[in-house]
Amino acid sequence: MLVLTRKQGESIRIGDDIEIVITDINKGSARIGVLAPKNTTIYRKEVYERILKENQAAAQLAQKTNSLEDLNKILSGKIKQL
Repeated sequence: MLVLTRKQGESIRIGDDIEIVITDINKGSARIGVLAPKNTTIYRKEVYERILKENQAAAQLAQKTNSLEDLNKILSGKIKQL
């Protein structure tokens, strides 16, 4: 892990097109801004981990489901998950 010290208003660069800017520092926390191309997806870590978990659960459900009809019943709440 690379650890850097930055002051308010200073920034770091990631590659050619991503810039992380320290916008404010207050009582042990820092506000940061991210300048990146619009096609770059940016998530807070806890949100990204939740998305991964939900995607894994959906993939497991799809593996357990034998047909589109069964999947439709599960999604519509007519039967409990397998």
